[in-house]
Amino acid sequence: MTLANWIKQDGDFVTLDEIIAEVDSDKATFELPAEATGILRHVAKEGDVMEIGGLICKIEVTDAAPAKESAPAASSSAPEKTTSSNENYATGHASPAASKILAEKGVAASAVSGTGKDGRITKEDAMNAQKPAETPKTAAPTAKAEPTPAPSIPGSREVRRKKMSSLRKTVSRRLVAVKNETAMLTTFNEVNMKPIMDLRSKFKDQFKEKHGVGLGFMSFFTKAVCVALKEWPAVNAQIDGNDLVFNNFCDISIAVSAPKGLVVPVIRNAESMSFDQIEKEILRLAGKARDNKLSIEEMTGGTFTITNGGVFGSMMSTPIINAPQSAILGMHNIVERPIAENGQVVIRPMMYVALSYDHRIIDGRESVSFLVRVKQLLEDPTRLLLGV
Repeated sequence: MTLANWIKQDGDFVTLDEIIAEVDSDKATFELPAEATGILRHVAKEGDVMEIGGLICKIEVTDAAPAKESAPAASSSAPEKTTSSNENYATGHASPAASKILAEKGVAASAVSGTGKDGRITKEDAMNAQKPAETPKTAAPTAKAEPTPAPSIPGSREVRRKKMSSLRKTVSRRLVAVKNETAMLTTFNEVNMKPIMDLRSKFKDQFKEKHGVGLGFMSFFTKAVCVALKEWPAVNAQIDGNDLVFNNFCDISIAVSAPKGLVVPVIRNAESMSFDQIEKEILRLAGKARDNKLSIEEMTGGTFTITNGGVFGSMMSTPIINAPQSAILGMHNIVERPIAENGQVVIRPMMYVALSYDHRIIDGRESVSFLVRVKQLLEDPTRLLLGV
């Protein structure tokens, strides 16, 4: 784990259970509370990588904060800072500023008469100095013109460097490993979202009044995925050494964008949950993710992942598998598009969906059939309610 940030500074007075630091693990950020009341003494520095149980700080136990000492007054006998003059050179010599100006003009100091004390060459003398006229030379007939320098464009050229968090490094390592170690393919389809949108509009007020939570799209997708996973179990499987492990339950991972990066909390046994139970669990996990309060247990496991890039405006993507799972479903934004329906061109709210899967476990027939089944359930949501 990595010490991410000291909230309390070295020498601060802290009380029991007061949050003094933030620690990054491979999966989340945790707050570190004080184990006693007293004066905090830092041992580790921000960015240090430590073993579990390693010493981070010490607390000098005391019941009350020490009185603050006033800063000592400046001594009246302190020596005054002295400055040196730039014009303390021998006669005929230039000050540093004057020397720089003369060098830029290509004028020798010996060609300038100083007007300063004892004949010193001042900055003003250098500014007024003129380069001696040169004897005209016959230009070479084959002289090559100098290239025109690139124009200087004003603007900031600052660079900000930030150390990667343990969570970001872990996510990066896992994503690269998935790309390198799986036979990942993606299949696409599109879903007419009008039936779900009509259903939500009709019952959203009654649903919220009864259950105390809104009826969102994610519960429909979660229920549809659970039904399809039961029918196509390979999509819910994973590789363990030389074995294929088939899960008879659906632990659905929901990708959530948190302040410290992407996290994927898990809805356990989603296949046995009702719409309102799924919505409440999503709301609970998303709130903990935004507050960096998710536990390791809440992010461990999962048999299948759903990610919704549509909330950010994504129209189409190829999501990366959340190892060791074998597949992930990507949702996207809803856009009204013309489609053919019963021989007529109509405008419908359409969403592209993408299923990325590991071809080592899942064949093309299974992946396409799974996605078609999800589409069928979403376009006729009464099937989800009736279980057909």
